[in-house]
Amino acid sequence: MMRAVGWLIVTALLVGWNQTSLAENWPGWRGPRGDGSIQDTSAPTQWSDTENVAWKIAVKYSGHSSPVIFGDRVFLVGADTEAKNRMLLAFSRKTGEPLWERVVDNSPLEKKHNLNSWASSTPTTDGERIYVSFLHEKEMLAAAYDLDGKELWKVQPGVFSSVHGYCSCPVLFEDLVIINGDHDGAAYLLALKRSTGETVWKTPRENKTRSYCTPLIRNIEGTPHMMLSGSKSVASFDPRSGKRHWVIDGPTEQFVASLVFHEGLVFVTGGFPDKHLMAIDPRGTGNLTKSENIKWHIERNGVSYVPSPVATNGLFFIVSDEGIGTCRDARTGEVCWQKRIGRHNSASLLTGNDLVYFLDDDGVMRVVKATREYELVSENRLNEPTYASPAVSQSQFFIRGDKHLFCIGQPDRKTVAK
Repeated sequence: MMRAVGWLIVTALLVGWNQTSLAENWPGWRGPRGDGSIQDTSAPTQWSDTENVAWKIAVKYSGHSSPVIFGDRVFLVGADTEAKNRMLLAFSRKTGEPLWERVVDNSPLEKKHNLNSWASSTPTTDGERIYVSFLHEKEMLAAAYDLDGKELWKVQPGVFSSVHGYCSCPVLFEDLVIINGDHDGAAYLLALKRSTGETVWKTPRENKTRSYCTPLIRNIEGTPHMMLSGSKSVASFDPRSGKRHWVIDGPTEQFVASLVFHEGLVFVTGGFPDKHLMAIDPRGTGNLTKSENIKWHIERNGVSYVPSPVATNGLFFIVSDEGIGTCRDARTGEVCWQKRIGRHNSASLLTGNDLVYFLDDDGVMRVVKATREYELVSENRLNEPTYASPAVSQSQFFIRGDKHLFCIGQPDRKTVAK
């Protein structure tokens, strides 16, 4: 009897651990792995603007940045265009109640592309601090706050100039905050010390061309690789030092979408003026432009400039800005299916539970099976424009609309421990 009770206790502990491990925070751009992947097995698949909505709250500051969720709080940045303030906001994850807001910066509104915003850079958090990035006139601005909104540091680590505006999402690695400074001038990548904002390394980018790709960091055969497209190249760097591992010239000038890594390959989509898809074996050094590391290379067919792709189940999923969704074999690049999946798409894709989530600019989320044949699972309408990429945490979707922040899923979920 005691042995049976013991096994029941162990089983209960294991079940509880498994549920907690799947109830992830969403600490920054594209989630905990930076690639749009979801491990929550009970993420919702059906909703409308009135059904399966835990809460909906008006957001008075505009922006295209994604929500960030940690524990019982949701963080968001926005622009107060009348006062010319860039804001950091905190909400209750359970109820959507506003908790606090802070003015991060007051400066003139920069010139931007009509599809950009004055608050497009998604913040990131390590559970102790929230790190944000904006443009302050002609310089990059980065700052850190504690979870109660106290400013801890603020720095302007480099110049920045782009006629399309600013969007550089900070990413975390060990004790560093890394930010892409690709712009039309003395471009650079840089790392700041998390605790102080002090510059640890700053690597020049020789082509001096604006791009907006958020770096993806992966450990490849024991070596950390920080990979990104931009500055007329695709390249990998050591995130500890900023030293470059390898580079591929081109295949075009400007990039926005983030890279993804799946089954040993890095997948690239972009950009401007020409559109390309590439699959790259990242094991190498030096210039790989003409090497066998490039496994396949496709031009224009279904390519995305802004929305970032996903890869799962040996498949590569992408949606073009014009709303054409494509599934390709990850190893060969061959098209498995191609369908119109929206009128226009800006948000990046998500994947989990053998599903792929496509959110278009009209507020419609199409959920599709992550398989070689197209199968639509659901079509969910919020009836509000949506340009920001969605977030997922604790079996709920957090979707930023043009005027509101939506929490989709059942209310009153247990929060993740900090």
